[in-house]
Amino acid sequence: MTFWEALILGLIQGATEFIPVSSSGHLVLIPWLFGWDRSGLLFDVMAHWGTLVAVVVYYRKDLLAIGTQVLCDLRSQTPLASPQSRLGWLLAVATFPAVLLGYLFGDTLEALFNQPAWVASFLLVTGLILWSSESLGAPHRAESSLTPADALRLGFAQALAITPGISRSGSTIGMGLLLGLERPAAARFSFLMMIPIVVGAGVLQFLRALEAGFPHERIGVLATGFLAAALSGYICVSFLVQHLATRGVRGFAVYCWLFGSFCLVVAFLR
Repeated sequence: MTFWEALILGLIQGATEFIPVSSSGHLVLIPWLFGWDRSGLLFDVMAHWGTLVAVVVYYRKDLLAIGTQVLCDLRSQTPLASPQSRLGWLLAVATFPAVLLGYLFGDTLEALFNQPAWVASFLLVTGLILWSSESLGAPHRAESSLTPADALRLGFAQALAITPGISRSGSTIGMGLLLGLERPAAARFSFLMMIPIVVGAGVLQFLRALEAGFPHERIGVLATGFLAAALSGYICVSFLVQHLATRGVRGFAVYCWLFGSFCLVVAFLR
């Protein structure tokens, strides 16, 4: 992988992690379209950690408030006493389905990363999720109205994104809209619930990647992907939060259909 490939893929990862068009799908399809070598597991981990830094920095005040309040309420033996503490526990509940499905089916679904036609097909599914959630949802609920059952539903929506081509933010924001959450609330919960998943999956994948030894000669490429993903991720999470305050997600659905269809045509012709 060259420096420029790492820069481009890092920027794409950072943008598409938050814009609901599937980062995993783009990391498979873009190198395939241009004939680049696969980025490799370690690069993917570093790029995802870049987006993790972006969302942690963007929501740093919220995360500090949640963590502080959870500890305070645990000490006082009233774990659900405050809205911040309650939100923290709901995020924990929402994490469970992805952990379960990743453990049960992770290896099976990982094989799809080598099949661009399948990835492109799932990108069409992402478009359907976005369009239907915008059409069927009736946003009226605040984040404070979320229940543990809602958190589980959002968690199962997040678990769908183990499949390459299914957007994590798209499926969770879409589920939030179907549950009646206002768009900004759906986006905020979606981005916060990604943090424990990216941390956990990133650590496991990092350890797997290191089994083959650390590629010291690739430090520059890995750092480039990490920094590019962090920068574009921060810009795009800011953009999407502002975008969803006034607009919907149908435009992203159309993009998924167009790009997915284009990739399917290319796969058929090759």
